[in-house]
Amino acid sequence: MEMLLYIALFSPLVGSLFAALFTAQKKTLIAGVVPSALLFTSFVASTLLLIQVLQGNTINVELMTWMATGNLYIPFGFVIDQISVTMMMVVTLVSTIVHIYSIGYMDHDKSFNRFFSWLSAFVFSMMVLVMSDNFAGLFIGWEGVGLCSWALIGFWYHKESATWAANEAFIMNRIADLGMLIGIFLVYWNTGTLQYAEAFAIMPTLDNSTLTMIGIFLFIGAMGKSAQFPLHTWLADAMEGPTPVSALIHAATMVTAGVYLIVRSNELYDLIPNVGLFIASLGAFVAMFAASMALVNRDMKRIIAYSTLSQLGYMFAAAGLGAYWVALFHLVAHAFFKALLFLGAGNVMHAMSDELDPFKMGGLRKVMKGTFIMMTLASVALAGLFPLAGFFSKDLILEAAFAEHHFIIYSVLLFTAGLTAFYSFRLVALIFHGEERYKIFGIHPHEAYKFMLVAMSPLAILAVIAGSLKMTYFEMVTNLLPATEYHIHSHTTYWIMTIGTQLFVGLAIAFAYKKYIGKVKEDKEFEKRFCYKVLFNQYYIPHFYDEYIVKPYRELSYIFWKQIDLKIVDATVDFIGTSLYKTGEVTRGVQNGNLSTMLKWMVAGLAVLLVLAAMFTLVATNADFLLSVYHDLGA
Repeated sequence: MEMLLYIALFSPLVGSLFAALFTAQKKTLIAGVVPSALLFTSFVASTLLLIQVLQGNTINVELMTWMATGNLYIPFGFVIDQISVTMMMVVTLVSTIVHIYSIGYMDHDKSFNRFFSWLSAFVFSMMVLVMSDNFAGLFIGWEGVGLCSWALIGFWYHKESATWAANEAFIMNRIADLGMLIGIFLVYWNTGTLQYAEAFAIMPTLDNSTLTMIGIFLFIGAMGKSAQFPLHTWLADAMEGPTPVSALIHAATMVTAGVYLIVRSNELYDLIPNVGLFIASLGAFVAMFAASMALVNRDMKRIIAYSTLSQLGYMFAAAGLGAYWVALFHLVAHAFFKALLFLGAGNVMHAMSDELDPFKMGGLRKVMKGTFIMMTLASVALAGLFPLAGFFSKDLILEAAFAEHHFIIYSVLLFTAGLTAFYSFRLVALIFHGEERYKIFGIHPHEAYKFMLVAMSPLAILAVIAGSLKMTYFEMVTNLLPATEYHIHSHTTYWIMTIGTQLFVGLAIAFAYKKYIGKVKEDKEFEKRFCYKVLFNQYYIPHFYDEYIVKPYRELSYIFWKQIDLKIVDATVDFIGTSLYKTGEVTRGVQNGNLSTMLKWMVAGLAVLLVLAAMFTLVATNADFLLSVYHDLGA
């Protein structure tokens, strides 16, 4: 079993290094095929490890010692248990599909080889993150995915918008990661270890204030990686990267790392329920906050990005309420249908010559039947309609909130479910139905390569059937996580809630179709209204950051550069250099090779030495007298 762990972990790294060998060359198909094959190998190994976990086995492996000094001992250790194997299956499956899809999507890109090198490196970092058995290993993977995300968001670095988005994501995550690092230091300071099992075993003996501080700082790290308010603005801007990057990083893997951290640390958060309630409340707020921005946005990828942000809010709401297995279940289901949505959006982009405004599309179902079917299925799952995967996972979150008597959180999440259904089918209606508005722009759309559609099909199937695996998943994961089942005590209340939710979602879909399926006209009057401007401008939060954080920081940096760096630091260094240079210029004549000049300097030097020797002798012979004079003067 140890060999399977190494195969699952290191196959993506080998694929990344292989693709890197070709980065200086023109497009080489093998640079995409080999990493894809190795990702599939990692998926197969993860599947075999899943079978072992289902049989009740947990695998612990220590590859080598990383740090061992004093009482600090940190190994490169890995654990395969119910939580990590769940994440491994999601990461390797979606990554394999995205790699195969990318062979077609990036077909004409001159940096084809570099793309696969970075993409596989990202998967390796993500595997380190989820497989590590200690906080230090998790942090290595955490920073690794941040680096690879920066490179992939800014993959088209010749575009200023792409490099800006990459830097924004990187810097905002570094701010959050400082909080997480403080949390990890607090774990070690108070428990003496960074191993999950040992640290969590000691935590019940710590005082509540210490645990609260640890929980808050760890959650700050999760907020950055999972783009929770107020560190959320980077996620929508990250859509500047290639669409397969969005499907992998911003739907199924990296952005869910924050949720994984909370779930992995469930033993800590069970001890501090007040922090958990804050996490749940923030999650519910973010769910509605992000969904509201998706209602009016006119960028296809940004709409899906806001949807991801909203669904991450659902996951944090569940985790904060202590429904850890429910949060993880929604993470898995969401990964399938959201990755499918992003890949479908990639097909549409290629068909529409990279156009992203759905108001310039329409009627694409006639020429893109496969993509239309898959994106519709993904949208139904996202909306939470029965019997697709999203219904089961989202319904469980609503049940958890209601059963725990957090009715405000329940109401917010229920309202958000209606918003989700509306903006999802607004997008479907604008892209695939109605009149063919793209014709006036001279665009001739076409369907994606068949193998790309075939690659997407497993996600479509899982978006439909994943919910039916709920009980099998529950039996497996609750061997490690709290096995709380959330049931409404009254069956009548449960059925009223469920049917009412389905009707509410159905009405939202019908309203979206009624408004956008026919001849679409841009409502200029509505766009002038305050509410539209607020939503379209993301509540002016990016503007606030720019005006009151970025610009003052830039001005302060300019002042420090002009007044301190140039006038003090550089001037001091220049003065020292100039002084030494001039001294050298003056004394250069000493080494002119003239015997007469050298004899003069020798005599001068001898005279200086004799004077110094005389002075030293005089002081030494009169030391007692000089000391008595010193004491007399002191008195």
